[in-house]
Amino acid sequence: MSTSDSSRGTRPSHPSSSPADTRSEPNATPRRDVLKLGASLLTVGSSGALLAACGGGGGGGGPGFGPLPATAAAPAPAPAPAPAPPSPPVQTKISSFALAVMPDTQFYARYATAAESDQYNKRFGSAPFAAQTKWIADNAQALNIPFTIHLGDVVDQVGKPDQWKVADAAMKTLEDAKLPYSVLAGNHDVLKDVDYSIDPVGGTEATRDLTKEPYLQWFGTERAKKQATFGGRDPSGFHEYHVFEAQGQKFMVLSLSWRISEAGIAWARGVIAKNPTLPVILSNHQLLNIDTDGVSPLETDYGKMLWDKLIRDNDQIFMTLNGHHHGAAHLTKTNDFGRKVEEMVVDYQMAYQGGNGLMRLYEFDLTNKKIKVLSFSPWVPQKPAETRNSFDQAVLTGSNEEFVIEMDFAQRFSGFNKTFGAGSATVEGSLVDRAKTMILANYENPETVAQRPATNADDYPKVANTVAHWRFFGGQVNQPVLPGTVVADVTGNNPLHRDALNQGGVVGAADGDIVWSDDRHHLSAAPGSVRFLNTNKNTPRLSYFLTEATAPINGQTLENGYTIEAFVKIDPGWTRGDHAWMNIMTRDGRRGELAGYDGGDPESPPMLFAVSSLREIQWEVVPSASGTRSPKANWSGEVIAGRWVHIAIVNDPVSHDTTMYVEGAPVLRNASAIPGLATLSADSPWVVGGGSWDGGRADGFFGNIGEVRVVAAALPPAQWLTARKAN
Repeated sequence: MSTSDSSRGTRPSHPSSSPADTRSEPNATPRRDVLKLGASLLTVGSSGALLAACGGGGGGGGPGFGPLPATAAAPAPAPAPAPAPPSPPVQTKISSFALAVMPDTQFYARYATAAESDQYNKRFGSAPFAAQTKWIADNAQALNIPFTIHLGDVVDQVGKPDQWKVADAAMKTLEDAKLPYSVLAGNHDVLKDVDYSIDPVGGTEATRDLTKEPYLQWFGTERAKKQATFGGRDPSGFHEYHVFEAQGQKFMVLSLSWRISEAGIAWARGVIAKNPTLPVILSNHQLLNIDTDGVSPLETDYGKMLWDKLIRDNDQIFMTLNGHHHGAAHLTKTNDFGRKVEEMVVDYQMAYQGGNGLMRLYEFDLTNKKIKVLSFSPWVPQKPAETRNSFDQAVLTGSNEEFVIEMDFAQRFSGFNKTFGAGSATVEGSLVDRAKTMILANYENPETVAQRPATNADDYPKVANTVAHWRFFGGQVNQPVLPGTVVADVTGNNPLHRDALNQGGVVGAADGDIVWSDDRHHLSAAPGSVRFLNTNKNTPRLSYFLTEATAPINGQTLENGYTIEAFVKIDPGWTRGDHAWMNIMTRDGRRGELAGYDGGDPESPPMLFAVSSLREIQWEVVPSASGTRSPKANWSGEVIAGRWVHIAIVNDPVSHDTTMYVEGAPVLRNASAIPGLATLSADSPWVVGGGSWDGGRADGFFGNIGEVRVVAAALPPAQWLTARKAN
């Protein structure tokens, strides 16, 4: 899926841009002017063989025995009981195969490159993309995997050849092992990414210059033809189909890239028509989405179009798979023939470490008439034990991650294939159970150390070099924090005050737009927070706090390393349209006015601590070093609205590498070699809860902010605000 991290420039689109899926283009319109609307559990059930082995008799008899014989009337000895009938044999073998499915690998490709400091290998000694394909190659025979499906977004930045090289090497592992696979282009894999909701006609394969598309250069038709299962591609080269055989039956995988034209749909329908007896698995980059609860399915306009024009009247399509949307969900629909179509979306890119190597195995148990789904990471067990934390899960067990779909294959396919059968029982037991055992062998989940909540407001580590520490409590709960109210700095040097209403172009702000709250993160010692209400970026309506123009912090550049901490909670009512790119904290000024500035969005402040259109935490700063300079950014994964998080941003005093931590875990997308924090002047204030654009107030926070601390040193976790005061 598109992320707010710019794929072709240093910055994503500006806050007034679309809520989702915006990527900057070279020499593109500034983000303020861009408008683009866009839009982790049940255990696998017992097998029929096990149930058959557990059958019992009636009455008081034991299993397998009939009722006791009646007592004879004559004194003759009673006849010996009849021997028990033999128990039915336990079926140990089944007819079953499995498909490996690789969701969006974009971050795996990007952050395994030298340009991004090879962050996976640097931190863990291995990388997830290569780990996934090597695991498939190593275990395909044992797990009866005849085919692998890639769901697109092969790379993150289409114009970066080194990312394509990472993907090329990973997929070549399958080719070298003679293991066929399908692949498709996601929106990150094409030069022009236009969402269906923006332009239902433009942005398809029909509008592209095929000679310039990197996807076709790296994963073109000639390469696809080398797959033993390859059936063909459409004239554009973006859509393909494969036919694989498993357990004596043939299946088609119809793989459609982002996005498909009317001609492409006609090609797909023709392919199905020419193979009228084959069950079809339709793979796309986008089709099904996930609702705000993170579990329920949500249909997309593009998915509805595909349903109407391709799926509903093609009974052969019994299952669809897509990525693009962050998370996992499953929807069962009924086609025009009254038969079920199972739609599934899975994409882990916004999870820990850009997906943490998570992928899926779909077992087709033809004997027991089930599709069993396993979500797992072959990479997590490879990580050095000392690097693993509570975010590392080798197997996911949520109801939307590990589940079983009941499917009588012969009956489901009876409308187009009267001869479909289960095939020979050659497999010893469930393949997903076997895979899970293999993955978890010699692996233990990381131990989690429960952190102790504070016993009082003073129960946190006081550290030297604290520049400012703002703690938002002391007023009456749910009452306004009135304009002019001063929030003390623990150091005494840099107090904040709530600015007067409706300054700098703000419209409609009221006293009640910031209120005191007793809500807080469970590890914050401060007994409260402030809640920002009624924020709307479009009005713009916002309220915020400022340092005084004479505050010492305004001129500090923190060139010897720093730690910035904040406790925040995004309001559950957050929407992309009203709150994308809202600021937790900034410092005033136009960064384009910095000497030597050479980067995008010159109207932005020199420091942005914000929340993106995809609810990622963004830390983007211009370094304080003189000479040519441009902004660099750290990005978290998606942060759940309505849930407190602690964020720590630590800049090393030697390397000046900056690492962001969310709830104690390092994020994937970190930046290197960024000395200090640029400032426009010694009287440019720091702003909490708001920001600016081209000198006007903009992008206010919506939700709660707890305490915020700025330290002129790189702190270890034992000195963070989530730790407790030493005894």
